[in-house]
Amino acid sequence: MMSGTSLDGVDAAMVLTDGIRVLDFGPHAFRPYAEAERATIAAGFGAWPGDPPVRAAAEVVEAAHVEVASRFADVALVGFHGQTLAHDPGGRGTHQAGDGQVLASALGLPVVWDFRSADVALGGQGAPLVPFFHHALGRRLGATEPLAFLNLGGVGNLTWVDPRLTSPEAPGALLAFDTGPANAPVNDLMQERRGQALDEGGALALSGRPDAEVIARFLASPYFFKVPPKSLDRNAFHDLLPWVAHLSDADAAATLTQAAAEAVARGAEHFPAPISRLLVAGGGRLNAALMAALRAKLPGVEDIDATGLNGDMLEAQAFAYLAARVRRGLPTSGPMTTGVRASVGGGQISWPD
Repeated sequence: MMSGTSLDGVDAAMVLTDGIRVLDFGPHAFRPYAEAERATIAAGFGAWPGDPPVRAAAEVVEAAHVEVASRFADVALVGFHGQTLAHDPGGRGTHQAGDGQVLASALGLPVVWDFRSADVALGGQGAPLVPFFHHALGRRLGATEPLAFLNLGGVGNLTWVDPRLTSPEAPGALLAFDTGPANAPVNDLMQERRGQALDEGGALALSGRPDAEVIARFLASPYFFKVPPKSLDRNAFHDLLPWVAHLSDADAAATLTQAAAEAVARGAEHFPAPISRLLVAGGGRLNAALMAALRAKLPGVEDIDATGLNGDMLEAQAFAYLAARVRRGLPTSGPMTTGVRASVGGGQISWPD
């Protein structure tokens, strides 16, 4: 199950896997957050364990996950990512709200959770964690040359995959990193100015014009000059909204959307070898303005749904897959995905009472 930085709700999906191969996909479900629940979680952004807003946010997250998980039958193992409230690798660490033991007790099932802490403790960024799943998907799709997966959630992240290598931890099999902000700034803009959760379909951005000066200022950020692997907190680019404060709603939305695409294009410059396909997942793939901006910058851009995969459920499926790897003692991240010193298996397992 996955509750992402866009705060839309909880995605849940079943996967049949041995932790190496993706053998089949099962049912999936979505449990949206109510406006009050989103506000409670958002109040915890930037908070660390013990800070006042954390308990309330965790209770919302736990209850929502228990509710959606209860809809599934024949479950052997649960992967629970939790809700990221703060992410500071190299500093205070990483913090996902939600206690896996609460879910294990409520569901009567073993729950794998706290996927990121071990990676961060060993010097990794703790993100992105989905790349090992991307590698398995590349092989499931029968790819015979390098391709890339792009997830556009609150933050964007890219995974370059060489499916010719059989193991995701093999040297040269993967390169992964966060590209920059994706949906989060536009969502925040829409909430602030129009009281809406998002720019539906990119309609507002399509009616505006990007501000080249703001985008140039954005691309001058030190983050884009760092060599991957690298990762971001949701609010790492919190100054973007003040930068577009002088623009109309449409032009501000267009600018923030174009900035997200430019960040992806900058990221693609780090690929070890050219790709022929860039498969786009996450809510951003439904934004026509963002997809058009990506296609103008990069080759082979396509909605991942066209491959038969589910672009809405990919991250939830990934944490089911990663849970199976944790249960089997297999690595979930490595030097070229998070910058950790050696391949590491993250996550702890909580058992029902």
